[in-house]
Amino acid sequence: MLTLFLLLESSLALAEPPKPPLIVLSQDRTKISITWSPVLNASSYQLFYTPFPFTGSESIKNVAMGNVTSGSIELWDGAAFIVAVKALNDAGSSDYSNIELFILSKAPLLDPEASPVTGNWYKPPVAITWQWQLKKAIEDDGINEINEINTSYPAQLYDIDLFNSSPSLINTLKASGKKVICYFSAGTYENYREDKDKFKPEELGNTLIDWPEERWLDIRSQNVAEIMISRLNLALLKGCDGVEPDNVNVYANNSGFDLSARDQLAFNKFIANEAHKRELSVALKNNMEQIPELIDFFDFSINERCHELNECDSLTHFIINGKPVLNAEYLQSYIDNPAARQALCDTSKGVQFSTLILSRDLDDSQRFSCF
Repeated sequence: MLTLFLLLESSLALAEPPKPPLIVLSQDRTKISITWSPVLNASSYQLFYTPFPFTGSESIKNVAMGNVTSGSIELWDGAAFIVAVKALNDAGSSDYSNIELFILSKAPLLDPEASPVTGNWYKPPVAITWQWQLKKAIEDDGINEINEINTSYPAQLYDIDLFNSSPSLINTLKASGKKVICYFSAGTYENYREDKDKFKPEELGNTLIDWPEERWLDIRSQNVAEIMISRLNLALLKGCDGVEPDNVNVYANNSGFDLSARDQLAFNKFIANEAHKRELSVALKNNMEQIPELIDFFDFSINERCHELNECDSLTHFIINGKPVLNAEYLQSYIDNPAARQALCDTSKGVQFSTLILSRDLDDSQRFSCF
């Protein structure tokens, strides 16, 4: 009787559709390779693909892969596809695996002489209203409960964290008419990010003085470039309208690497062009010294403390070119002193900057707007 029960239980398990696999992409110039995890009780797999940009369900094609769990193919320069895999057995098919995107290029990834790519993506206007919140606000009682991002501000653009923001949050913001910019650090390793194990030890430099959980990256590394491509793909697949790549002035810091201004230009141009290939808007974060060389590659500026540091003149390049400057100031005097705050806002409006006075933690605990 026990044997019969066990056989019946086993047959019922076999009669269930399989679980979805997990796929991993790797690319080498114009060659793409896809592997996926074997799935218990799966008898075969189907690879689904559609060109990017996605034009509708009728564009989705599939290939029967048999019982293999990998495949590779040589494509063409600029080939761009969204891919996923399903597992199958006699009872049916699984849900889709994770959905991934690739855009292939036969050209070197990091080129200081690169030209801007052209295309159609979101370009924010000068003097746009915005909100910047990268951390969730901690409750006053000190318990580790957290509030969601505050979506109530009448701002046209929200800048939020790429990894910690769910697609549902992004969709909620977009459904209310807001544009969504997604933050990630392009020039530093953060020991708490989900992709931290992709970095190689030799790519990790000195620890940042004010951020002990971060280390500077060797931005000359092809592996680092590939990780940033994966982050841009994640931003696209989550529904972000654009990205804020942070720490894009590694060369000007004590990174532990012998980096030149040309190394930084190559990396920053690469980030901007790869964002634009994915129809993502992209911000130049700080890096005042290289604005003249990068103004044609970036759609807007996100700046910290230019009024406090008397650096705002460099940012007028963006305004002259019809691109906004999203400025954040942190001085406590701007928060505590209404006269100082009004003087700051008057100056900011005079040069058409979009200025917020925020807590340095960017957790929505303090906020004053000059617009």
